[in-house]
Amino acid sequence: MGSTLLYDYWRSSASYRLRIALNLGGIEYTSVPVDLVKGEHKSPEHLARNPQGFVPVLEIDGLRLTQSLGILDYLDETRNLGLLPIDPGLRARARALAHSVAVDVHPVCNLQVARHATQLSSGAADMPKAWMQHFIRPGLQAFEALLADFSQSPFCIGKVPGLADICLMPQLYNARRWEVDFANLPRICAVETACAAHPAFAAAHPDQLC
Repeated sequence: MGSTLLYDYWRSSASYRLRIALNLGGIEYTSVPVDLVKGEHKSPEHLARNPQGFVPVLEIDGLRLTQSLGILDYLDETRNLGLLPIDPGLRARARALAHSVAVDVHPVCNLQVARHATQLSSGAADMPKAWMQHFIRPGLQAFEALLADFSQSPFCIGKVPGLADICLMPQLYNARRWEVDFANLPRICAVETACAAHPAFAAAHPDQLC
């Protein structure tokens, strides 16, 4: 097996997820920055890695993998990370919790979408912030309600961090960046405190890369 390479952007939520998972698995990797602001994701070199022009791209075990959720599944299955419960019913509910953020909120709150929304609004200066707040706050409220079906002890669904925690923390980073108030969501705040104290999450935080 060759060295593991993560084509990464420090503020990318999807890349942030992978950094957490790689850290949880104790998987050594080399980060290769792809600057989204400078448009490096649209370069011929990066499009050859991922025709979608997205990050992350993970090169591991002789494979080149794209799409963070698919990569997380691969790492979970090959490195026994225990990101989801074994029980099929609980597993489905835990995956739905994670996807409520990763599939329903994140895609409309990424840099590409926010830029396009700003262009459509004739460049309104407050458009990106208003756009983000419009989608992030309701998404977090739904996540908080879904958390009521689980026992935070102290992570989303148990004593060890899992897929839901990995998907939640990057979205909370975005929430703070765009001044979305979630202080009145106690379950989420408790999970955030637990994750922030975990070395794998702390080392993956964007502030460690900027």
